[in-house]
Amino acid sequence: MKQLESITEETMTKKKISIEHGLSCRSERIIWPLLSTPAGLAKWLANEVTADGDVLTFTWGEVWSHHEVRSARIIDKVDNSFIRLQWVDEEDPEAYLEMRIEKGDITDDFVLLITDFADDGDEDVLRDIWAANLERLHHTTGL
Repeated sequence: MKQLESITEETMTKKKISIEHGLSCRSERIIWPLLSTPAGLAKWLANEVTADGDVLTFTWGEVWSHHEVRSARIIDKVDNSFIRLQWVDEEDPEAYLEMRIEKGDITDDFVLLITDFADDGDEDVLRDIWAANLERLHHTTGL
């Protein structure tokens, strides 16, 4: 029985991933809507994003073919600073997704700080997904 409890604890504990991405922009009024609105998020994070109160629903892929749908609740937000989401199907109560903008130390350009959580062994996969998302952000917005 003890061994089973240990396995359960390990599978519910995720590893925190931190990603820092420089943005070639000095205006939070341009960046913030890309992180905090369904239309902005749909430009780079998913194919479609809808909002119902504090729940955002993300759709990847086309509805008529293979696609994935996940919903996340906004658990904290400070305008022009950060947004923190938790997937509604998340089993780890400590896991969340946070996107934060801060001014860079050397330049006045903003930096996007992403905090996410990966299952043990999936850290590289999650980093690759974020790299693709950030490439899409740059391609669609120039940031």
